[in-house]
Amino acid sequence: MNMSHPGMVAAQADTDERLGFIRRTYLHLFGAILLFTLIEAALFTSGVADRIGPSLLGGSGWIVVFVLFIAASWFANRWAMSGASPALQYAGLGVFIIAQSIIFLPLLYVAVHYGGGLDTIGAAGSVTVVLCGLTTLFVLITKKDFSFLGWGLMLCSGAAFVAIILGMIFGWQMGGWFSALMIVLGLGYLLYETSNILYRYRTDQHVAASLALFSSVMLVFFYVLRLFLDRR
Repeated sequence: MNMSHPGMVAAQADTDERLGFIRRTYLHLFGAILLFTLIEAALFTSGVADRIGPSLLGGSGWIVVFVLFIAASWFANRWAMSGASPALQYAGLGVFIIAQSIIFLPLLYVAVHYGGGLDTIGAAGSVTVVLCGLTTLFVLITKKDFSFLGWGLMLCSGAAFVAIILGMIFGWQMGGWFSALMIVLGLGYLLYETSNILYRYRTDQHVAASLALFSSVMLVFFYVLRLFLDRR
C-alpha cells in the first residue's frame, strides 16, 4: 500500500493527494492570471496606465521582464528546497503579480493605442493559452521528467540576457526572430517547471509551484504579444 503524508513529493504521494496538489497549483495559477488581468484593467480604466505608460516605454522593458522571470524562478526553487512558509509563498506570489502588472504596462499601452487594441491582446492571449496548454498536457500525460533541461535553460537564459544587454548598448533591433526564440525558451521553462510539479515540489508547496508556472506563462505571453506587435 502506498502510504503518503503531507509534504511528500507529488510523484511519491497517493493518487488523491497528488491530484489535489495539482488541482490547487493550477487553481492558484488561474487566480494569479485573473488577478493580473484585473489589475491591468483597473490601471487602464482609471487612466493610470495612460499617465505612466509612455514614461515606461523603452528598451529596458526587455531586460526587466526577463530578470523578473529569472528572479521568480529562483525564489520558487529556493522555496521548494527550503520549505518556506505558506505566508511567504503567498507574499512572493502577490508581489510578483503586482510587479508583472507594472512591467507589462508599456507593452499593453502600445498594444491598446497603436497595436490593434484588445483584439491584438486577446489574440496573443489565445495563442499563449494554446501553447502553454499543449505543453502542460504533454508533461502531465507522459509524466516525463524534464529536470535534465535545467542547465540548458540556464545557458540559454544567459545567452538571451547578454543579447538583450548588447541590444540596448548598441541599439540593435530585437525583432520577431528574437521574440520567437524567447517564446521557445519560455515553453522550455514551462516543460521544466511542470515536471517539477510532479518530481520536485512537495504536495504542500502549491503556491510556490504556481508562482514558477505563472512566471513561465507570463514570459511566453510577453513575447507572443511582442511578436504580434512586431508584425503590425
